[in-house]
Amino acid sequence: MTNPLRALGDAGQAAWLDYVHRKILEDGELQGLIDNDGVKGLTSNPSIFEKAIGEGDAYDDKIRALATGDGQTTEALYELIAIDDIQKAADIFRPTYDRLNGADGYVSLEVSPALAMDTEGTIANARRLWKAVGRPNLMVKVPGTEAGVPAIRQLISEGININVTLLFGVDPYLRVADAFMTGLEALKAAGGDISRVHGVASFFVSRIDTKIDAAIDARLQGGSNGQDGERLMTLRGTIAIANAKRAYQRYLEMIETPRWKALAAAGASPQRLLWASTGTKDPAYPDTLYVQSLIGADTVDTMPPKTMDAFRDHGDVSASLTADVAGAERDLAEAETLGLGLDGVTRDLVVDGVKQFADAFDALLKAVSEKRERILAAA
Repeated sequence: MTNPLRALGDAGQAAWLDYVHRKILEDGELQGLIDNDGVKGLTSNPSIFEKAIGEGDAYDDKIRALATGDGQTTEALYELIAIDDIQKAADIFRPTYDRLNGADGYVSLEVSPALAMDTEGTIANARRLWKAVGRPNLMVKVPGTEAGVPAIRQLISEGININVTLLFGVDPYLRVADAFMTGLEALKAAGGDISRVHGVASFFVSRIDTKIDAAIDARLQGGSNGQDGERLMTLRGTIAIANAKRAYQRYLEMIETPRWKALAAAGASPQRLLWASTGTKDPAYPDTLYVQSLIGADTVDTMPPKTMDAFRDHGDVSASLTADVAGAERDLAEAETLGLGLDGVTRDLVVDGVKQFADAFDALLKAVSEKRERILAAA
């Protein structure tokens, strides 16, 4: 039988792993995912690093080797650990990157979450990470906040690959797509090689249904019944997918514009949509729901290990992203009519996402600091 993960590649979608740990870099597990499942990239974030470094003793030797200088801050120590992991992962994916001539094979490292509302700070941090990692198949993750948009534009113009994260709404996605193109245009005007610059727009999925479903359930418990109750029930678990399908339709429209075609003629590759937060949160839904509902050409799906295992085992591959687009639009219109407030939900999720990553970053620094203190005390 065909491996469903490998079959995603035949459908034009790249499977990326939403996880990093020193163990999988050293024991061959990541290489196995590439060889056996066709995995083409990897994403990380503060929450992932917090779990990797904070749990167990896999990073103790690394911390012991680095934690010798009195003047070294905890954040600097974390960065050295993270950069080492990301460099190792990038080297593992380098043959994929070379074979596909830069079309894939990327590894992502996020700027400090504390800079989400700081344009200049984000630019400086991204430049430093890009230089420190020193791998052409790095993507620096920058949040698609209001402050992040000009940073994305500037960094692309400098030839730095960018993974725009924390996108929930279609309008913010369009703003970062415009920033990507403007950055490429500036790089081209300066004589740069735009064929070597790549980017993805990370569009989050399941968190939207978590919020919308909770609002539906509250309405039903509050007395919405009859026809309105039935209409609300039919929308559970549909809005996130419909929202993503709408974003992909805007992407398809964008790559047909004269503006994009001029960039493509000069060698540019489009900023692919990347589906993030694809693990199913509601146990009532299939564990592969968000993967198999959003399969389409020139897209990426980054999956946590549990979701990747589930899809390998019983995933169904079809051109689902462009199926029943009219039905998706009807669902979105119905949600608007019923007052579910998708625009407000997506705005709130950006604020929540920034806070969650900042909290995870704080927890990560605390874990590194505590381990450092224990190791130095023992020494």
